[in-house]
Amino acid sequence: MSQISQLTRILKRCLREQNFTYKQVAEQLNISEASVKRSFAQQRFSLERLEAICHMLSMTLSDLFATAEKQRQRLSQLSVEQENTLLDDPRLLLAAVCVRDGWSFDDIVSYYAISETDTIRLLARLDRLKLIELLPDNRYRLLIAQDFRWIPGGPLERFMEQEVMVKFMSPKKNEPWTFRFYLRGRYSPTSVEIIQRRLNQITHEAAQLNEEDRALPVKARTHMGLLMAMRPWEPSLFENMRREPQEDN
Repeated sequence: MSQISQLTRILKRCLREQNFTYKQVAEQLNISEASVKRSFAQQRFSLERLEAICHMLSMTLSDLFATAEKQRQRLSQLSVEQENTLLDDPRLLLAAVCVRDGWSFDDIVSYYAISETDTIRLLARLDRLKLIELLPDNRYRLLIAQDFRWIPGGPLERFMEQEVMVKFMSPKKNEPWTFRFYLRGRYSPTSVEIIQRRLNQITHEAAQLNEEDRALPVKARTHMGLLMAMRPWEPSLFENMRREPQEDN
């Protein structure tokens, strides 16, 4: 992600957290609301306008750049020990998922059957694991990146394959698919590389949207599962009809 993209995303999140609208930003900058929307869409700001928006948010340009730097320093992958510790306690794994999605202390307590005391203990354990920085009044600062990846072949990936993906692909009765599409084909190495690049782009965009939506109330968000996968594969139905290779005489 480019630096200007990251700064734009941070500004949008901060505006949402403080309930500022594009119309209010336009009034502050003395420009049209359409110009503000265009600036955010094109990610183009003059230093003067950037500073004015920061002033609305009661922050300086230095604060904005410092926030961006802290986000760049977030963990992009856990260690084997961290993954195993999360899997050893389902409630701790749940708490880790909640903080990644921006749930507050009160959100967790009201939505799940976990007492306030136990929730405090879980947050403290996440702090010791360096997944969050626990702050006063049971608030926290997230230390893991939105698009962090599991260790390839590691504990969390094996858990997802064995416990989650099978159930994800077999919905309960009356559970709708928001989107489902299977595509197969025979592609050149160049085409495979292009598809992989596009899939990576979608994962980054999905992570950014999840980060931006953290400021919204939990009730205004829906827990969604998104599974993207690609590998060399042929259905066994077709594989069983392959012609046996001819032996050379």
